[in-house]
Amino acid sequence: MRFVFAIVAFIAAAVMIGLGIAQRTVFLEPDRVSMSAELSGGEADFIVIEPEALAAQPGKQTITVSGSPKVFLSYGRSSDVEAWLGETPYVAVGYDADADELTNEIVVTKPVADSNPTAPTTPAPAEGEAETVAAPTPDGSDLWLDEFTDDLVLTTTIDVPEDISVLISANGGDELPSRVKIDWPLDNATPWAGPLIVGGALVFLVGIALVIAGFVNHRRMRGPRRNRPGGTRGKLPSAPKPGRTQVGGSRRAIGRAKRIAIVPFLVVPALALSACSADYWPSFDQQAAPETTAPATPLATPGPTDEPVDDTPKAQPAVTVPQMERIMRRVAVFATDVDASRDAEAAAQRFTGPALEARTANYAIRGSLAEHPLPTPIPASPLTLTLPQQATGWPRTVLTIAKNSDDPTIAPSALVLVQETPRDNYKILYAISLAPDADVPEVAPASIGAPPISPEFKGLVMPTGQVAAAYADVLMKGEASEFYPMFDPEGDTLMQQLGPAGQKAINDGLQDTVDATYSNAVGDSPTIALATNDAGALVSVSIEQTENVIPNDGGTIGFKPGAGAALSGFTGKSAKGVQRVIGIQLLFYVPGVGNESEDQIRLLGWSESLIGASEVP
Repeated sequence: MRFVFAIVAFIAAAVMIGLGIAQRTVFLEPDRVSMSAELSGGEADFIVIEPEALAAQPGKQTITVSGSPKVFLSYGRSSDVEAWLGETPYVAVGYDADADELTNEIVVTKPVADSNPTAPTTPAPAEGEAETVAAPTPDGSDLWLDEFTDDLVLTTTIDVPEDISVLISANGGDELPSRVKIDWPLDNATPWAGPLIVGGALVFLVGIALVIAGFVNHRRMRGPRRNRPGGTRGKLPSAPKPGRTQVGGSRRAIGRAKRIAIVPFLVVPALALSACSADYWPSFDQQAAPETTAPATPLATPGPTDEPVDDTPKAQPAVTVPQMERIMRRVAVFATDVDASRDAEAAAQRFTGPALEARTANYAIRGSLAEHPLPTPIPASPLTLTLPQQATGWPRTVLTIAKNSDDPTIAPSALVLVQETPRDNYKILYAISLAPDADVPEVAPASIGAPPISPEFKGLVMPTGQVAAAYADVLMKGEASEFYPMFDPEGDTLMQQLGPAGQKAINDGLQDTVDATYSNAVGDSPTIALATNDAGALVSVSIEQTENVIPNDGGTIGFKPGAGAALSGFTGKSAKGVQRVIGIQLLFYVPGVGNESEDQIRLLGWSESLIGASEVP
């Protein structure tokens, strides 16, 4: 009977193991679903994969682009991609749900309102002359969340939400890629393959055990019997001795049973290793979603009483944190290179306003005075604060605070970056060193951003448009200024350096034959103000302090050797005197009206540098 059960166990084991292996081989479903589109760009220079095409199937998107010697791929918010393209025609890759396939058509977007009216325009071609306009280059744009470049074939995997589009170009080549394929992963896990294979192996072991037990029992049944036939007692006749063949056969049978018993110990580990993947086993860690008790909400049916749809674009943060980290890495590398080369013309690619003036002057000084220190380096990371403006168009502004990971002794930098148009990169407008004990108020997360504050907004203790002029007056007059009580003097060491006390210290060191006069003026750069969580604002402004040193005895005076002389290039003497201009970049916290905990404007950081030197006009 044991042999019958063993045969049944072997058959069951073979079926179970066969089914388990078949689930991972002949019955295995595909691990991905693919859709492709053959493209003919025509006059288009770009391909845009629309959000509905990326979301045609759930899961991450593996995009393969081919058909061009050079392939460039980037992705960003759909509104940003559309704004960057402007009026440039492109091939839009969409999705037809009814046909379950990708579609493509050439699209020309509406022109974006020009936020920079002073930008040069392309002149119209002369009559009879063909118009040839080079396609813009998307490579290196700050709008993209990421970008990739490869030759012939480019494959990358992304996982993007609904409002993201993919931009594809030939990266300066003449031939636009002609084929786009998108793959989405499919769940082809076989949760019963592992239990079937391992269960079959265990049943196989049971069968082996039954075979061994059967042989053992069969051997016992062939032993001597103590009772004679018929129930009489007496000496049993001796059984004939087994022949050599019988003994050898029995031993060979036992040997075969032992060898058969070894087989499972070789087969089971192999089967167990083949079924060790998580795809072979059922998952019990996923709980069923609880049933909702909320009533079903019917879909709204448009009717005559429905309000019209608002097509006004919604404000969204200018950048994301990963995007800002990527921008700062680029800016930091660029700043290091341009500071070393002293190329002021190249610096304008990433600096503007007071930040550019400070670096341009530094480069000029170091051209004649090699020992003059370099500008404060622009740190790439870590970013301890990223506060993008909530924007619907351009220009866009971002305030970020970065620590110098290479030199912790350098104060963190508060950087204000501005992007004038979609095709411009972000430029540093203000580069400010934070005060040692700067207490930066809480701000909204980068995923929300901060609304900009108008210079005339009355909800603050002082309108942001008046902060620069008020502090310039305090810096000139000190406690005699009518605005002095509105500024917190604690930690304001700039007042000691460039205020009345600092001016007096400079005057005391001058000769009796000269007089020094000072004047402060608000810089030409725009006031940047972003709201904080407590109804206050972070405000960035600039001030210029002019120092005139004039002879009072009818004599002449010139620059002493140093930065002033190097920047001015004026090596002679002048009866009119000499002049120095100090550029000051400032970051303030302006509290809101009714903020009981704070009612004074607090200086969070500043940077001052020589930006001008000349003979007094």
